[in-house]
Amino acid sequence: MKRIVVLGAGESGAGAAVLAQKEGFDVFVSDTSLIKDKYKKILDDHGIAWEEGHHTEAKILNADEVIKSPGIPKEAPMVQKLMAQGTHIISEIEFAGRYTHAKMICITGSNGKTTTTSLIYHIFKAAGYDAGLAGNIGHSLALQVAEEPHEYYIIELSSFQLDNMYNFRSNIAILLNITPDHLDRYDFKFQNYVDAKMRILQNQTEDDSFIFWNDDPVIKQELDKYDIRAVKCPFSELKEKGSIGYMEEGQYKLEFPTPFNMEQEELSLTGKHNIYNSLAAGLASNISGIKKEIIRKSLSDFPGVEHRLEKVCDVAGVHYINDSKATNVDACWYALESMRTPTILIIGGKDKGNDYSEIQELVKQKCVGLVYLGADNAKLHANFDHLGIPVRDTHSMQECVAACYDMARPGDTVLLSPCCASFDLFKNMEDRGDQFKTLVRNL
Repeated sequence: MKRIVVLGAGESGAGAAVLAQKEGFDVFVSDTSLIKDKYKKILDDHGIAWEEGHHTEAKILNADEVIKSPGIPKEAPMVQKLMAQGTHIISEIEFAGRYTHAKMICITGSNGKTTTTSLIYHIFKAAGYDAGLAGNIGHSLALQVAEEPHEYYIIELSSFQLDNMYNFRSNIAILLNITPDHLDRYDFKFQNYVDAKMRILQNQTEDDSFIFWNDDPVIKQELDKYDIRAVKCPFSELKEKGSIGYMEEGQYKLEFPTPFNMEQEELSLTGKHNIYNSLAAGLASNISGIKKEIIRKSLSDFPGVEHRLEKVCDVAGVHYINDSKATNVDACWYALESMRTPTILIIGGKDKGNDYSEIQELVKQKCVGLVYLGADNAKLHANFDHLGIPVRDTHSMQECVAACYDMARPGDTVLLSPCCASFDLFKNMEDRGDQFKTLVRNL
């Protein structure tokens, strides 16, 4: 019996452990943090051995293969020891892919992947397809393969998940964009991060489809380096040479595999970035044979994603928008670009090597106030104070919302779009967004 050790006992780790046990492996789970009760229950219910708060080397280094949580960096001491002795380290997605013949629709990109993944899932469910939602969106693929298998999986893939994927194959691969993000995990080398994103193409055959944004300069540059066997399906904002999905004269149009069009005004998602998300989702659905009337209806009634340009409420004539999911500069750029009223921007958190110069021009055009929200706001002061826009320095969500309430005038929008990770002051970006919404609704 081969021994599999799972490092990290969150959603992906617990799911991988259950599948490994089902497939007859000797399984052990180890997490240096405390394991959440719901995951302990899953492991206990299946009789899987686990430890928390530390790693016991003797129980880990004897593994035949290790499944690593995407949240654990390769620099972690235990991962370094495993690599030094040549132990094969894979992701939960790679492992799950070995035990299913389901069709895999996989979405990656620096921005927009959660919205696009959720939208495709929404369309597939409306069409009556037997589909599961998985990956970075917070549902374990391995657990579904083990206990509730589906014919299709719609999978959001982060660069961290792609890092440890080798033989997994996407039947439909979607690459939305590549902009600097998570550089702290890639030796501060953008190319290393780019290489991780491009792994979504590996193992694709001529029977598969590759959907990508045709105007992304990084993707354009990278395509020549790869021998792409899949059918290329580029999309762009406007009609251009080669694009098979685009906007033209107020119409949303797809040319492949069958012609499809609808009024752009009917799309439920607004803003330039959402045009790309809607085109990618429409192409994936069209390629999967979903009827046009279902695609049309689903693109017009999709409710959107929590923490992504989510309207919270209006207070004293001021609009409050929660975009806590904007954990990089590019995501904040798209949020600001979509603003149509004077904006007070909440920015800050755990910096990942951000270059704020990319949004300075938009901040000048759109913002009437800046509220910094972080444990350390020094870099924000250095980048934005000289613009002459009123600034407030805050270190908790309570202080932040109070400052926004004080600064905002009727007709303004308060936008939480932080550019940064949340771990300096919050459990995660959901916690940050939830605190914001609760405090705003209590104003």
